Amino acid sequence: MKQSIQLRLGQQLTMTPQLQQAIKLLQLSTLDLQREIQEALESNLMLETADEDERDGSRETSELSQERAREASESQPSTAESTADAEIPSDSDALPDDLPLDSDWSDTYEGAPGDQYAGPSASAGASSDSEFDPFAQQSRPQTLHDHLEWQLNLGHLGPRDQVIAEALIDAIDADGYLRLEPEELLQTLDLEALELDEIEMVLHSIQALDPPGVGARDPQECLLLQLRQLPGETPHRDGALLICDTLFDALARNDLDELRRHTKLSDTELGRALELIRSLQPRPGSLVSEVRPDYIVPDVLVRKRAGSWQVELNPETQPKLRVNEEYAKLIRRADDGAENTCLRTHLQEARWFIKSLLSRNDTVLRVASKIVELQRDFFDYGEEAMRPLILRDVADSLDLHESTVSRVTTQKYMHTPRGTLEFKYFFSSHVGTATGGECSSTAIRAFIRKLVAAEAANKPLSDSKIAGILSEQGINVARRTVAKYREAMGIPPSNERKRL
Repeated sequence: MKQSIQLRLGQQLTMTPQLQQAIKLLQLSTLDLQREIQEALESNLMLETADEDERDGSRETSELSQERAREASESQPSTAESTADAEIPSDSDALPDDLPLDSDWSDTYEGAPGDQYAGPSASAGASSDSEFDPFAQQSRPQTLHDHLEWQLNLGHLGPRDQVIAEALIDAIDADGYLRLEPEELLQTLDLEALELDEIEMVLHSIQALDPPGVGARDPQECLLLQLRQLPGETPHRDGALLICDTLFDALARNDLDELRRHTKLSDTELGRALELIRSLQPRPGSLVSEVRPDYIVPDVLVRKRAGSWQVELNPETQPKLRVNEEYAKLIRRADDGAENTCLRTHLQEARWFIKSLLSRNDTVLRVASKIVELQRDFFDYGEEAMRPLILRDVADSLDLHESTVSRVTTQKYMHTPRGTLEFKYFFSSHVGTATGGECSSTAIRAFIRKLVAAEAANKPLSDSKIAGILSEQGINVARRTVAKYREAMGIPPSNERKRL
């Protein structure tokens, strides 16, 4: 085989570190981006925020004012001494008209002997007020088990009942239901002469705790516990107890005819009893929150000005980064020493990071502006005017790759007059219309919600009827599609929506 040299021309995409960093920043959410920026500020000495000079200036101004005040107090000792002599005696309850400037509140009013609060300066310690983090003082979220144990400690249970109660609380799930039968607990606990009645008695004590209905073994018992804890004079309480106790299966099926036949109640009384049952909480454990809320910080702000929709980046999420000029001046061009090489590397990384941030902000703003432009009818008229939109539509109009648009629309939010919405909310599939056009699935969901809200309570619309109404409006949608959208929105079927 003869060896030879050949020249070929080809293209190859190389993922440079700069490109990898730009892609990484592009797909980060606002909170993750803030964390990434903070890590870059801590690791790169060339990076700084633009407001550092303002803090330094304010600090110098504060120090200068303190120095002037100190000089003024030293130059007038007689004034300070006379002011101190003017203080009220300790046995007086009146507030002096003039307090010395360098006095503290505790100098005039002494706290109680048992008072542990020593003022903001004592609680802050050596740290300054600017470093105080109020969120650092928060404790972990309270769980349902913590809430039940706290109430249990307020009671007067004996050591034996305390052990049984703690075992029962451990067997209660996050929804508030007891997931362990007393018979199983009887075999688990190592207590002498333990009987089932003793466990049932402790369980009744737990079921009387807050929230009402906790410790139930099934939904029927949960509703009965809540109804029995209501005052006896509560209207329609007896009818609701009768329904939950003897006609729970008919209640689950929403069989109004069977409920009316067995309870002998009028339509008005039966309807009020069912309203009382619906006001109960089938998952009482959810009333005790154990998850901290996740706050959403919008990336862009959408406002209507002079009849047109304006899109701008959220200034609160855009820190002003820059290269530290003082450190940059220390770099010597002809020096190849270790310190100079480190400075040069940090300077190059800082410039890349700032450039990647600017590129990210520009891409997010372009995509958000294009979404607002394409979905202008939604901002003007609401969900029913939402038009079908896919990632390729935005990518082609902005000359971007579809994967880039996908990264931009992930975990990015815009604050609009209609709420804070994720970018992906504006992208949806479509169905055909009678005129040959397209209708967004988001608009179809809005139509379904509107029809269900306006339906007759005693004769709700079925999925077939809703599909027929949409067809009359020119939207060709099948019954199973209506059922799929209805279930996705959490709307029960027509037989469960029936009311008196």
